[in-house]
Amino acid sequence: MSSSVGIAILTGLLMGIVFGIALEKSRVFEPGMIVGQMQLRNFIMLKIFLTAVATGAVVLAVLNGFGFVKLQPKATLYAADLAGGALLGAGIALAGACPGTTLAQIGVGYRDALFTLAGGLCGAVAFSYAQPWLDKALIGTGPKLIFTDLVGIPFWQGAIGLSAVIAVILVLMERARSWRNDLGQDSDGNFAGGAEPFRHRAAPAE
Repeated sequence: MSSSVGIAILTGLLMGIVFGIALEKSRVFEPGMIVGQMQLRNFIMLKIFLTAVATGAVVLAVLNGFGFVKLQPKATLYAADLAGGALLGAGIALAGACPGTTLAQIGVGYRDALFTLAGGLCGAVAFSYAQPWLDKALIGTGPKLIFTDLVGIPFWQGAIGLSAVIAVILVLMERARSWRNDLGQDSDGNFAGGAEPFRHRAAPAE
């Protein structure tokens, strides 16, 4: 195994550990938190994802600016993105999980997450077989664009500007509704106010 591959594996493991810790501490993996976001009852999940977008944009801007990475944009396919996003959102709402949280749910003991994982793997295999037909019949091809191409500025400028805008949005969202309020409502995995919490609580003293 070459040194570059070893470094890539080590980097991936370290990033996975950091991501897993952040995911667990934020409680975003909890089904109640995920369904609450889809029902617009709490916004911690949106805040976490926006933070990830802003952080990733800054890191990518630095790495690209210094020549460490090269941008490889995917084809712009608006219809496919809308259809795929709608299907993914419906699946997240029904399962109370998304691809990034399923393994975390399995790790803390959500047994139904095993079915979510199995369904995701089956879907990935099915898509791999159907992709050649989908590319010709439905998806097709489109231009490979970066959002900064639309306004004619360097990527690093657009990425930093986007991160700044997201930071302002996050501050306004937090002022309007604190994460502490949302975490207190849904941190135990409740789907609704009367649902049975996932974690066992001590019985009250007689």
